[in-house]
Amino acid sequence: MADAKTSKLNSFAVIETGGKQYKVSSGDSVKIETLPGVLKEGARITFDKVLLVHDGKETRIGTPYLTGEKVEATVAEFGRNKKISVIRFKAKSRHFKKRGHRQEFLKVTIQ
Repeated sequence: MADAKTSKLNSFAVIETGGKQYKVSSGDSVKIETLPGVLKEGARITFDKVLLVHDGKETRIGTPYLTGEKVEATVAEFGRNKKISVIRFKAKSRHFKKRGHRQEFLKVTIQ
């Protein structure tokens, strides 16, 4: 019985979304890039771009993706990150531009 518990704790997957890769396991909360479309809190999302799956004993690696593997998640919240300042400066030419933005994110809970 302890063996089944440890294999569940050691199982994880690597998914790709928004041009980034995330290592996720069941119960994790992950901040990802906002997905296109209108999603509400509590909506279910399926990530089909699975790069790697490890179930505690065996590791399967895709080329580049695994066929037939999916990771399901639930939308927990929407939000905006801290403000990022972008500064462009060139010495001796009086060139200085400061811009900033707040990137939107989507927090999901892996099932």
